[in-house]
Amino acid sequence: MTGGKMANILKKAIKALALLMVIGMVIAVVAGGVFYYQISRDLPRIFTIDDYRPPTVTTLYSAEKQKIAEFYTERRIVVPLDRMPPMLINAFVAAEDARFFQHTGVDLTGVARAFMKNLEAGAIVQGGSTITQQVAKSFFLSSERTYTRKIREAILSYRIEKRFSKADILYLYLNQIYLGHGAYGVAAAAENYFGKPVEELSLAECTLIAGLPQAPSRYSPYRYPARAKNRQLYVLNQMVTGGYISEAEAQAAREAELEIQPVRSLFQENAPWYAEHVRRYVEAKYGRDTLYNQGLSVYTAVDLSMQEAARREVDRGLRDLDKRQGYRGPIRRISEEEIEPFLSSLREEALGKMELAVVGDIVQGVVVDVDDEKESAWVRLAHGAGEIPLEEMKWARRPDPGVAWYQSAATIKKPSQALKTGDVIWVRIVSLAESPENMAPAAEDRALGTAVLRLSLEQEPAVEAALICMEARPGLVRAMIGGRDAAKSQFNRAVQAIRQPGSAFKPIIYAAALDKGYTPASVIIDSAIVFEDTARNFTWKPQNYEERFFGPTLFRRALEKSHNIPTIKILMDIGVDYIHDYAKKLGITSPLSRDLSIALGSSGLAPVELAKAYAVFANMGDRVEPVFITRIEDREGRVLEENRAEPVHVIGSDTAYIMTHLLEGVVEHGTGRRARELNRPAAGKTGTTDNLNDAWFVGYTPDFVTVVWVGFDEEQSLGKGETGASAASPIWLGFMQTILAGKPVKEFEVPEGVVFSRIDAETGLLATDDSRETFFECFKKGTEPTEYAEPADTVDEEGFFKGM
Repeated sequence: MTGGKMANILKKAIKALALLMVIGMVIAVVAGGVFYYQISRDLPRIFTIDDYRPPTVTTLYSAEKQKIAEFYTERRIVVPLDRMPPMLINAFVAAEDARFFQHTGVDLTGVARAFMKNLEAGAIVQGGSTITQQVAKSFFLSSERTYTRKIREAILSYRIEKRFSKADILYLYLNQIYLGHGAYGVAAAAENYFGKPVEELSLAECTLIAGLPQAPSRYSPYRYPARAKNRQLYVLNQMVTGGYISEAEAQAAREAELEIQPVRSLFQENAPWYAEHVRRYVEAKYGRDTLYNQGLSVYTAVDLSMQEAARREVDRGLRDLDKRQGYRGPIRRISEEEIEPFLSSLREEALGKMELAVVGDIVQGVVVDVDDEKESAWVRLAHGAGEIPLEEMKWARRPDPGVAWYQSAATIKKPSQALKTGDVIWVRIVSLAESPENMAPAAEDRALGTAVLRLSLEQEPAVEAALICMEARPGLVRAMIGGRDAAKSQFNRAVQAIRQPGSAFKPIIYAAALDKGYTPASVIIDSAIVFEDTARNFTWKPQNYEERFFGPTLFRRALEKSHNIPTIKILMDIGVDYIHDYAKKLGITSPLSRDLSIALGSSGLAPVELAKAYAVFANMGDRVEPVFITRIEDREGRVLEENRAEPVHVIGSDTAYIMTHLLEGVVEHGTGRRARELNRPAAGKTGTTDNLNDAWFVGYTPDFVTVVWVGFDEEQSLGKGETGASAASPIWLGFMQTILAGKPVKEFEVPEGVVFSRIDAETGLLATDDSRETFFECFKKGTEPTEYAEPADTVDEEGFFKGM
């Protein structure tokens, strides 16, 4: 074969090969295009940075602008990049994507490294994702670990890099990423783990958070503090390698002691019933999605210092009441062999909550020794041990339901009458013991604990309570307690419980009577009355609490002493229908029965209704609706609603003031006299229902109206002698003393149209020199008495009606 022929064949071969290559390239391009189209055709649209509206936290604020609750599906607090410390941003870049500022969405070096690792493992074990790819995955793609998804992720990452700046990508990433324990984004993580705003994070704290994205549950500082620390060290080393910090700065951060905040339901322990009441309102009005995902800012009227005072006084009042009824025994009894396992479980629980008991806490413990000679019992706790001296358990008599606490032996004589070894009990940590070396039992037992404590015996109250405090004129609800323990029951007894108010309803009857021609000096005959219903074969013989009749009784005295018979007679005179309309005018919305028993408070009401009604008296006849929420803003700060009380004048200011003056008399001379200890002008009324099932005190000063209710959810007697005066008014008094401490004393303002006259205390007529007892009484102008009293002999020295 000649050289020319060989050359021609070679040329043809080259041309054919070239054609094949071109055809192959065309096929490859077409195939690549088809593949690209197929794999990218349904990729999400890349939005603008302004369209970033992830689920965010709805936050409730107190009147002082402190957080009290959050509601969310993802706990995310979106913050701009300029609020994040530069060292936090650098920590994430160093740990997650060292070449973030150099690549265009996909780091090919990182991909190659991950590819080789996956080949070696025979499975996908390393992703090699950049921060941009993590943004793409978080917003648009699934979390499946396949090469197809990785390719789609790379395409989308490239598009993101073309559309957004590096700062925008970091803004999206640092607000979107999940960082464990319900925290989405760095701001939520800063609050979760360190209880502080993101701006205040230290380098050590920044690097701990930056170590979480790879596996938030595996590196949880709550569950695995050692792993979290190791991951933090890795981030610090990466920052040194990347030139972000010096070795000295890294070393200081390594040695820094981190204070990880306890795992808890953030903020809600401050005002749980208040927060839940607001939550229900917002969800009902704006919808569940808006509440949980749209980042509302809800400003409430609650005052946290007043709320804490309410919580403390309700707890104290219920514990005092519970102790008056006696000791119901230990939580349970365990054998000597069970003591150590029991204590171990207590320690694990305490460590899980990252909580150590402090003075004032009430905790569980187990009795390990009872010594009648030394008059003490020794108790071991999760972290420590201590002594209950006899004086701290004297109340622990065995209850006798038929005998009032003040009529029975109210104390025990020796510890063994209350406690036995193996009793699991509640104790309050009172203080460190003054002389631990003298405490029983032996020193080796004391050494088992880490602290020697003085303890007092406690028990969980079985009774419930509610308290609601409203600032009278603006109607702002400053404090609300819906029960004894929100963790056990979210039922809000302050607004949801419908209970008989007893005599706390009587002021509504008396106010209505003032507008029907009665005066504080009107005389009502307190004598026996009988009602018969022949159709139902029923006879009603109402009695006064004292089971006596008092004859001619002044209107004022009948209210001060809470006599039932005069109240019923007043109602008979003015009419049940009139009272229905009058109560509605004062803000009572619950249905009232249409019989004379409403004079004694037989129809159920919610505490908030009584707060509204009594506020009319404090506000000179103006009714205001309680304000729980002052303002709601959306995530952009636009105001959705603002609430201010709009007073409606419903009764005369003269009637309102006279009622206040009468209710001041209840405090000074009547059933509410415990409230005199407030040492400032106050008006109020007790309420106690049949069988002592419900105890109330409703009282107010010129500024605040507070209602307290005490009772069992399943109606039963509170115990003999437990009236509104003994069970409810101490809670009211303690709360009001706290919130008014340091505030100037205010008098109730006397409106025009009210005059005062000196009257005879027995007849209600103008006093003379022969009157045995006189006082100044207030009247609507023109209704004051014009006749003078004559000496009366119809009342005996004790003030009881002769002949009854």
